[in-house]
Amino acid sequence: MHDWHGAAHNFGTTPGSSPRARLSTTSAHLPHGGTESDPSPLEHHAIDAMMDRLEIVKLLFAGTPEIACPALAALDDDPRHDVVAVLTRPDAAVGRHRTARPSPVAALAHQRGIRTIKATSVRTGAGHDEVAGLDVDAAVVVAYGGLVPADLLKIPEHGWINLHFSLLPRWRGAAPVQRAIMAGDERTGACVFQLVPELDAGAVHASTTTAIGPTETSGELLERLAADTTGLIATALDRMADGIDPTPQPEQGVTHAAKITPQEARIDPSLPARTLDRLIRGTSPAPGAWGLLDGRRFKILRTCLVDPARSHETDLDSDLAPGELHATKNNLYLGTGEGVLRLMDVQAFGKKAMRGADWARGAHPNGKVLA
Repeated sequence: MHDWHGAAHNFGTTPGSSPRARLSTTSAHLPHGGTESDPSPLEHHAIDAMMDRLEIVKLLFAGTPEIACPALAALDDDPRHDVVAVLTRPDAAVGRHRTARPSPVAALAHQRGIRTIKATSVRTGAGHDEVAGLDVDAAVVVAYGGLVPADLLKIPEHGWINLHFSLLPRWRGAAPVQRAIMAGDERTGACVFQLVPELDAGAVHASTTTAIGPTETSGELLERLAADTTGLIATALDRMADGIDPTPQPEQGVTHAAKITPQEARIDPSLPARTLDRLIRGTSPAPGAWGLLDGRRFKILRTCLVDPARSHETDLDSDLAPGELHATKNNLYLGTGEGVLRLMDVQAFGKKAMRGADWARGAHPNGKVLA
């Protein structure tokens, strides 16, 4: 659990108490053996500082997908905070039989006994009114999937904060991790910023950076960031409770991360292998980079660059034209406009994802062209 530094460090629930228990002051917590009935000036100062730290206790959590669950669990387990309600998207039809299922965040909230508000939008209607009626000190957003109107932003005393997976102001928008990989960024990170009406433009309370792995997909990077940045929200709330102003985002360096469309994820084999590798990793697992093979959609989910200087160490014995597929005993390759890609994971139309070499053993793709 993240340490709560400062005057209130020794405050917390008693052993065995619920994580939702409200913090309370007792004589045992007073410095230098003072009592509540006769505090010294120093004790008065310490008590004032402690009480200041208790302002941000009751929270609304807004989130929907699996990547938001670690943050919800961490806040709910933190005895300094009480997650009084969760805002999430309504149940959605999933699977072959289109069965309606709650979002991952809704399922976790139900498991933990947290009140849940399901709303496609909170701009107007019942969802808006239910959120407006909550008695909370602040709201925390992690990938909710909807915009918060200006009137709701003003209701909690400390406003709304958002955990965003980029180094703002770079990659404001819906797909920051995907765009970072597709652009070839070597580093990314996460920021907790104050939500304002303008998209992802609020001042930053806390941030962290990390390297992007050379073979890391957007799905893997999102999962890692979600797990590693739960403490960032606690840090932001601590700074807010201490009265530390957030840092405005610079006006320079703003880029936008629009949602990736399936058409944008289409593979153009005439492009260099390095560019295609970034596209494939950035769009994996969704929407998935694809091309047409025998007139049907063929997805490539993971690739490995073949180093031209070490191509003699592979089992590929000839150059490949852009789009040409070639299978050997243990590998599947794709020719590009510059260089060759080893196809590690693929998904043929109507099939499950599988290793490229395993698919090739049954499909016999040699001589076929991905278009």
